[in-house]
Amino acid sequence: MKRFIEGEDRTQITLLPECLDDYVTEDNPVRVVEAFVEGLELGPLGFEGVAPAATGRPSYHPSVLLKIYLYGYLNRLQSSRRLERESQRNVELMWLTGRLMPDFKTIADFRRDNGPAIRNVCRQFVVLCRQLDLFSQAIVAIDGSKFKAVNNRDRNFTSGKLQARMAQIEQSIDRYLAAMDTADRTQSEVAEAKTVRLKDKIDILKQQMQALKEMEMRLRDAPDGQVSLTDPDARSMATSGRGTGIVGYNVQTAVDHKHHLIVAHQVTNVGNDRNQLFTMAQQARDATGIEELTVVADRGYFKGEEILACEQAGITAYVPKPLTSGSKAEGRFGKQDFIYLANVDEFRCPAGQRLIKHYSTIEHGMLLHCYWCSVCKTCPMKEQCTTGTERRVKRWEHEAVLDQMQRRLDREPDKMRVRRQTVEHPFGTIKSWMGSTHFLTKTLARVSTEMSLHVLAYNLKRLIALLGVRGAMAAMRV
Repeated sequence: MKRFIEGEDRTQITLLPECLDDYVTEDNPVRVVEAFVEGLELGPLGFEGVAPAATGRPSYHPSVLLKIYLYGYLNRLQSSRRLERESQRNVELMWLTGRLMPDFKTIADFRRDNGPAIRNVCRQFVVLCRQLDLFSQAIVAIDGSKFKAVNNRDRNFTSGKLQARMAQIEQSIDRYLAAMDTADRTQSEVAEAKTVRLKDKIDILKQQMQALKEMEMRLRDAPDGQVSLTDPDARSMATSGRGTGIVGYNVQTAVDHKHHLIVAHQVTNVGNDRNQLFTMAQQARDATGIEELTVVADRGYFKGEEILACEQAGITAYVPKPLTSGSKAEGRFGKQDFIYLANVDEFRCPAGQRLIKHYSTIEHGMLLHCYWCSVCKTCPMKEQCTTGTERRVKRWEHEAVLDQMQRRLDREPDKMRVRRQTVEHPFGTIKSWMGSTHFLTKTLARVSTEMSLHVLAYNLKRLIALLGVRGAMAAMRV
């Protein structure tokens, strides 16, 4: 073993042993966690147990358990059992907690019982970033992503899944009955044993069929037509791949363009993003304090009422319109081929004819004006335009807001590239930290708490990357 770096003898006794602080360098990120938690007023944030009880067994201070969770989520340790083991062997965690070693039940109960307070800590960190003037640019990108829940796909039921499973069971029963008939015609000991096995299988399938019929009754009472057995709030959602989906939650985030900090987030169990634009934009404006905010989002957020709400609130939105015209898909002219003439309130069709307004109607709570012309029957381009008597074009009363947004997009096409580069990286980073299981908790409230811890850990790492450990600590002590 000569000419190698040698370690110390494990049984060697030192006269003056090193203190625990010597094992944690000045540039260790764990010192930022310590500085951040020590600077918080946990009582006003809503944490339980800040004031100790006069009697009974002494409890752990909430700051100790919060430090454990922050350290865990910074280092991809989300499980309470793994955090318990780390507190017993991890020198950094020993330094952070003063060698306190709570059991996993205490750690898990803290996250369960202090959900709103933990979410307030996440908001408090965004306030700190705002005080450091890290949100100087008024551009925020909004996006949503699907995260897996603690609910297997086989434990989630919809009407379509139920009917498919019942049809599959009926086919299996018919196949086993046919095999029994064949075995009955064969007089042998092997055939008798096979008949017994098939009868057992048929009985099991009938029990499954009865359970599915009971589930069908539960589905009728479900408001959204879904039932999840493991996590009652998880929902089956389609993903970007064709014909694919997961059982989970839809996480919405608003990300600052300059430093890629998550300024606002929200966990929902609605599979689409159409009703989330104004809510997330409003949360982002409240968090950043920027009144004249610009938000960019993808086509999934396009909804006239949401864009109008942003416009009325003074928020500038960039959302491309989805190209889902049925006429265009069938080879005919789409609505975008008809040019609106605002000065005369008419449309000009591809053949050069004028479509005038005939009446107004209300559909889905929206006031729509209907336009057409009377020469469609004799138009040589009618087959390319419509299959009806005339081509009718409807225009929303606030369509001018959408037209104005489209003109902004035409002038600044790079806004969608900015959106992609800003908001998709945080999702990829957080999912990488989570691993394949994603969420560990159940129900919407607890999943929201878990997501807040992930967002807080992500923002904390971003702040350390921007300011360094010493700079982050100095900013938190101001």
